[in-house]
Amino acid sequence: MPGQIKANLIQLSYNMWCDHNHPYYKQEVIKRLKRLKEKEKLRKINKGIIEVVPDVVYQPFLRFDEGLGREIIERMAKAGMNMVVFELGDGVKYKSHPEIAVEGAWSVKKLKQELDFCWDRGIEPIPSLNFSTAHDIWLGEYSRKVSTREYYKVCSNLIEEVVDIFNGPRFFHLGMDEETASNQRFQLYAVIRQGSLWWEDLNFLVRKVEENNVQAWVWSDVLWHKGKGEFAENMPRSVIQSNWYYHKEFEEDGLSNSAKIPVKSFVDLDELGYKQIPAGGTYVCKENYPLLVEYCRRHICPANLLGFMMTTWKPVLRKYKRIQLEALEIVKNTHTGKESNSKYGVNG
Repeated sequence: MPGQIKANLIQLSYNMWCDHNHPYYKQEVIKRLKRLKEKEKLRKINKGIIEVVPDVVYQPFLRFDEGLGREIIERMAKAGMNMVVFELGDGVKYKSHPEIAVEGAWSVKKLKQELDFCWDRGIEPIPSLNFSTAHDIWLGEYSRKVSTREYYKVCSNLIEEVVDIFNGPRFFHLGMDEETASNQRFQLYAVIRQGSLWWEDLNFLVRKVEENNVQAWVWSDVLWHKGKGEFAENMPRSVIQSNWYYHKEFEEDGLSNSAKIPVKSFVDLDELGYKQIPAGGTYVCKENYPLLVEYCRRHICPANLLGFMMTTWKPVLRKYKRIQLEALEIVKNTHTGKESNSKYGVNG
């Protein structure tokens, strides 16, 4: 299927999950180390020799290795990939809101240079600002002003500026995933937009993107929680959907109850006529991405299947180089290997 999107998610900002070194995280890490029987690490933690600060905890400085970032782009091109989604967050010194930027954040000039680097290698850069309250720690003080007049103004300013920086991108990813209580259990300040408010704010953001002649793109898990009917009634058909699933079980008889809805959502989105870029990754297992591609090519109409996105959910740091590059190799092998027949009568 020539021209299909083969995207990779890269996180310039990694301040998306926890706004402080939450004490609960230490408890979670200790439980994990006990399961792994890491007695030496446990001893050091208990003696206060090392501090437990997981990557997901907010840090007031940029965590992004530029050399590795460029190497990833180079490897993407060699792997036949053609799109990178940059999770920008507080990793940019926005002219409209410089107060959001962390120490070491890229200037607008620097970001544009990196976008040119991508284009020169045949990789289309796409911006992402995640406005879900479960992932908006990067917004700083504005993450505690959700759905206020000031919040809407800041969101509008950022969308307009980012569209300009990217010189009118084809898509703009708005995030909007996991806005639930369980996904904010490690945040000291949790916000959940309920009832019609979530939809009102989503559609406000979509309108701001579309006013700039760009197509909006979101994660699709709200479908899991609100149901097919409410989703169809409130989610504009113009918005590109990335339903995500990271396990290796796809056939119904092998699915856990919690996995059945995410897997079925690929089919539900197709039946509702939404364009899709399904997301898989190496977050849970290495087998996921090729199995996801095979499943979606068999169950999604080719006209609705724009391509796929790889995610590692690891920061672009040297200690994760192997994971980052291995993911690209998985994409390459998946799309150059023998591809499965689709129920729609075409090969992938």
